[in-house]
Amino acid sequence: MKPRTTATVIAATLAAATIGACGGDDESAAEPASSSGLPQGSEHVELDPAEFTTEIDNPYWPMPVGARWSYDETDGKTGEVLHVTVTVTDRTKQIANGVEARVVHDVVRDERGVPIEVTDDWYAQDAEGNVWYLGEDTAEYENGKVATRAGSFEAGVDGAEAGVIMPANPKPGMAYRQEYYEGEAEDHGAILSTDEKVQVPTGYYEGALMTKDLVPLEPRVEELKLYARGIGPVLTLSISGGSGREELVAFKPGG
Repeated sequence: MKPRTTATVIAATLAAATIGACGGDDESAAEPASSSGLPQGSEHVELDPAEFTTEIDNPYWPMPVGARWSYDETDGKTGEVLHVTVTVTDRTKQIANGVEARVVHDVVRDERGVPIEVTDDWYAQDAEGNVWYLGEDTAEYENGKVATRAGSFEAGVDGAEAGVIMPANPKPGMAYRQEYYEGEAEDHGAILSTDEKVQVPTGYYEGALMTKDLVPLEPRVEELKLYARGIGPVLTLSISGGSGREELVAFKPGG
């Protein structure tokens, strides 16, 4: 595991200060749904397929076909390093709610290079520029065989709802549902800052966006995520329920 750079330590410290300023209460810090226009909780949202595209160009997480992100995910307690590769494919999927989504392939490998989790995630962008998360087909492996598909869901099936993974015009205080499938996938996030500095193996980035992501199904789990303009996620830090760190080690632009 590489030691943290000074810039990253500062980013983490700023994150803690920001969270403290929010009072640790996501509901009070969040904009009301009526002003943010972003989905909340388990509320049903009607999406017009005609308003969506698979050409995703949100500046904080553009997903052109062929783009690939490689991350090293380090467990702060055990030192174990997992290798994560995320690739934007040229495939699309018609989601049950009618929206056509881009298929993004995500593979997690152990230190020997053996896949332990393989996922197809489904994203689409609306006319305003919000990037929606419409579900996933995921499988965890043990001894080369699928052990569980828990967490898989598709918006429009069995009460599952789409969520927003990146707002079009993120502002501090915005909060939103990222996904909803009761008892399986209920994550939500909040924008903390749009003016962070962060350094990872791929470079030093200014004007980064920082979110705080929560997992209601695992109340102790909280993460900070930093996104660099024109690239996407570059750093994830576990701040509760673990001590992991996932940083971008290689990036290939698509298009």
